[in-house]
Amino acid sequence: MFAIIGIVLIFVMVFGGYILAGGKLGIILKALPFEMMMIGGAAAGTFLISNGSATIGKSLKSLGKVFGGPSFKKQDYIDVLCLMFSLLRLAKTKGVIAIEQHIEKPTESKIFQAYPKILNDHFAIDLICDSMRMITMGMDDPHQFEEIINKELEKHHGELGRAQSAIQTVADACPALGIVAAVLGVIKTMASINEPPEILGRMIGGALVGTFLGIFLAYGFLGPFASRMKQIFDDDHKFYEIIRDTMVAHLHGQAPQIAIEIGRKSVPSEIQPSFAQLEEATQAIPAAA
Repeated sequence: MFAIIGIVLIFVMVFGGYILAGGKLGIILKALPFEMMMIGGAAAGTFLISNGSATIGKSLKSLGKVFGGPSFKKQDYIDVLCLMFSLLRLAKTKGVIAIEQHIEKPTESKIFQAYPKILNDHFAIDLICDSMRMITMGMDDPHQFEEIINKELEKHHGELGRAQSAIQTVADACPALGIVAAVLGVIKTMASINEPPEILGRMIGGALVGTFLGIFLAYGFLGPFASRMKQIFDDDHKFYEIIRDTMVAHLHGQAPQIAIEIGRKSVPSEIQPSFAQLEEATQAIPAAA
């Protein structure tokens, strides 16, 4: 919502101010298709040259997050804490062997089925199940366990960071590409130096549209898009850190309720559930789960 408002505000303020100052849109509109072809095409080529296929796919897919916001809402954080509570309670009361049937086939587990959004997040499921599997195999050193999980989280976060970096690289290139388009416009103008001043003025104005467009795209759209993507990736990363924190607390010998309270502390402040809200949610979990 705020992204759309921001885009509308940019157009209204920039072009509204230009028109109110006596500027004419005709020159910009006439030159825009050709300048956009040069700058946009060159930017797309830069994007393709500097990134692999996996990064390109993630970058294009992640652009939608600018409008949709973080993947996880307040209820999702409550759900993952309740899921971890159920697994840790089962491990605490019946032993780690009791959770094997759930982590080996999470899609068939009633514990995981209660939280379909988490079940559809492949990285979250792999992180939970693979980490729990290490515990069932005898991993009981919380420090070594945390180090292993941190490496996995860093790898995942780094791969997502490539998508944001790819968009930022294009944003950094756009002003220079705008200058390239403007120089080509000047070259065209110099080739018509014998034309009347009014025609030369329009040609120079059209050339300057390239410089304007490159800077406008870089600092008005692509740069802010990349910045917002980084914020969203950082927020979503907290979701997976909670999984790590609760399991590390479990290995330190903490009770399930204490372990998820430690995880709750990592939830972003603006959507962090209260202690009472989380306690109410865990009390509502069937004992059989």
